[in-house]
Amino acid sequence: MEWLVYAFAFLFGIVIGSFLNVVIFRMPKGESLSKKRSHCMSCGYQLRWFDLIPLFSWIALRGRCRKCHEKISVQYPIIEGLNGILYVVILLVCGIEIESMIYCFVASALLALSVIDFRTYIIPIGFNIFILVLAVIRLAYRLLVEGDAVSTVVPYIIGMFAVSVPLGILWFISKGRAIGGGDVKLMGAAGLLLGWKGIIAAFVIGCIYGSVIHLCRMRLANAPRRLAMGPYLAAGIMTVILVGEKLIGWYTELLGF
Repeated sequence: MEWLVYAFAFLFGIVIGSFLNVVIFRMPKGESLSKKRSHCMSCGYQLRWFDLIPLFSWIALRGRCRKCHEKISVQYPIIEGLNGILYVVILLVCGIEIESMIYCFVASALLALSVIDFRTYIIPIGFNIFILVLAVIRLAYRLLVEGDAVSTVVPYIIGMFAVSVPLGILWFISKGRAIGGGDVKLMGAAGLLLGWKGIIAAFVIGCIYGSVIHLCRMRLANAPRRLAMGPYLAAGIMTVILVGEKLIGWYTELLGF
């Protein structure tokens, strides 16, 4: 009956994805996430409950507002569907565990901050705090399960500083031109989640993603030289969450460690 768990994970994921869309649109504008009712961005029509069913409402309305018939951004179903798929993939790869639930929420935060950073070159501090809190919860759970405080905690404490401190120095020396302050904080929060091996791997993978993809965007889509590093770092973090142990094991074996 595991398929029921995956089905529920997908449905829960698209519901959270619907909220992520609100965060993505409102947070950069400084608007309230809870006090203001969902509405059409074109005519202001306040959406009813049947207009807010994740994925299905957009499909039923054929991507248009019920009242003014203006197009509704395709971002809505993409974010909802992608978040639902991420939840299922995490459960499939990491197992139906408490830690997998934590990783699901981390994935949602990474997804939302990636879109915001891509558009504004800013990672709101709330995302980094949220990931840091999830990392602390995961570490506390690990302590309960494993018991050995030193061997459990130390690699993650080191991970919190392993990448963020060098990036912080780079940020200070370059006065923010070489790396963004939000990227530094993201690496610190994610370092506590992944440990020092994981965060170094995530940073290297994120840099590879950024180099390859942004060069392609510059050549094919005339993208500006400036790039938002957040989405690529987020992709690196997700890669480590999903296959990090295998990658690190393969690399250390390759080096003969």
